[in-house]
Amino acid sequence: MRFWKKEDQNGVNNLFKKILVANRGEIAIRIIKACQEMGVKTVAIYSKVDKDAIHVHLADESVNLGDPTPIESYLNIPKIIKIAGDTGSEAIHPGYGFLAENPDFAKSCSDVGVKFIGPDSKVISLMGDKIAAKTTMEKAGVPVIPGYHGLKQDNETLIKEGRKIGFPLLVKATAGGGGKGMRIVTSEDLLEQSIEGAKRESKSAFGDDSVFLEKYLDKPRHIEFQILADEQGNVIHLFERECSIQRRHQKIIEETPSPVMTPPLREKMGKAAVAAAEAVGYTNAGTVEFMIDGNLNFYFMEMNTRLQVEHPITEATTGIDLAKWQLRIASGDKLSLKQKDISQRGHAIECRIYAEDPANGFLPSTGTISKVEPPKGPNIRDDSGIFSGIEITPYYDPLLSKLVVYAENRNECLNKLKWALSRYVVLGVTTNISFLNEVIKHEEFIKGNISTHFIDDYFKNWTIAKDGLPIDAIIALAVYDSIHTKREEIVRYKEADPHSPWKHVGRWRVGGRGI
Repeated sequence: MRFWKKEDQNGVNNLFKKILVANRGEIAIRIIKACQEMGVKTVAIYSKVDKDAIHVHLADESVNLGDPTPIESYLNIPKIIKIAGDTGSEAIHPGYGFLAENPDFAKSCSDVGVKFIGPDSKVISLMGDKIAAKTTMEKAGVPVIPGYHGLKQDNETLIKEGRKIGFPLLVKATAGGGGKGMRIVTSEDLLEQSIEGAKRESKSAFGDDSVFLEKYLDKPRHIEFQILADEQGNVIHLFERECSIQRRHQKIIEETPSPVMTPPLREKMGKAAVAAAEAVGYTNAGTVEFMIDGNLNFYFMEMNTRLQVEHPITEATTGIDLAKWQLRIASGDKLSLKQKDISQRGHAIECRIYAEDPANGFLPSTGTISKVEPPKGPNIRDDSGIFSGIEITPYYDPLLSKLVVYAENRNECLNKLKWALSRYVVLGVTTNISFLNEVIKHEEFIKGNISTHFIDDYFKNWTIAKDGLPIDAIIALAVYDSIHTKREEIVRYKEADPHSPWKHVGRWRVGGRGI
């Protein structure tokens, strides 16, 4: 395959002519729409259970991956690389999840001359190793949580280092994420069994049983900084996102600005995020993740080397399209954005709509969605990959959509979000919509008193009301159905109007039926 080269004609930088989107669902749709706005053709890939998915029909071309199991479809590197070559794709956008942070995939793209829209494979590999990442950040002067990040993995060494750190502490897997291979240890007599348990789980999940130890922060907040870095060495941040509302160590509600942030703290953390990116030679969009304790001390946690699920709230408050900038940077464009010129306005919150049962340990829900009716209104954004009639299968992440609202301040934003969630209708599968609405109505959430333990502290035994859907959602659905079932009466009314254009067009047909 010919290596793609950026051309410069009359000082105008040319983007790729065609890219392959190596993902599915709402993020694939998001990327394809960004490409369409920029005049870039797209290739979608899909497994056989996704043949009717929106992203398949939205792209200029689509190629069937076959078997729906992730390893045979969206994680199948040789198959995806071959499709890129067969379709003449010059670049691949990995979205998030699947292969987005897989250094072997990024290298495979580079080996065949296809541009990987993201950082270099070596950077992905370095940031994917939590021990190496923390060591690198320490050298760059970025604060890290006190702990042991050494290479010695025998129990004797780990127990000795654990005593030095003190209790409670965390045992964490070096590889992977999502809470796997993680243990909270409250006393020394529990340390050895926690180390062994974390190692077994990490080996099973990631093929790597190495762990590290770090001080446990009481009621910590999870705050991340969005960065953009071009291939000429320019790095900027686009402020913070508060991501503390989590279930099973996975985010479900994000907002910006953070309720706890102060201007001096924002400036200090922003500089640390930029320093972290510069320390590893980062390029493209990425996120530097921090933990903040009760005294507003912050510590580097990890770096996500991709576009984040929650990127829309940054777009809402800065007016900067991150997906488009990913394409521009990958094409070789220099950042025209300067740190001093970037500002935030207003407040934005995102809720992740999942097909899952919060009253049953957040277990995924499968089935056919019989009706979808998202809320509509000013400054309400619904990034979705679902429609009425789509089947939700057990093969992939149960994320259905992302509801994003924007307003002038946090209070107005919360009121708008309550309204939007109460009118978000999804029938046919169990979702977390009612749960999300209860979370944002909680008095401590409204005050901004949140931490990564918020769900465990206040919603551990939460159960949904027997009536199921919120009353506003039921009313919204009833109104929707009423409008559509009254179509014949509406037509007859128009025909009774002597000035109606319908009175003069004669018989016409919709869907093969005469009216």
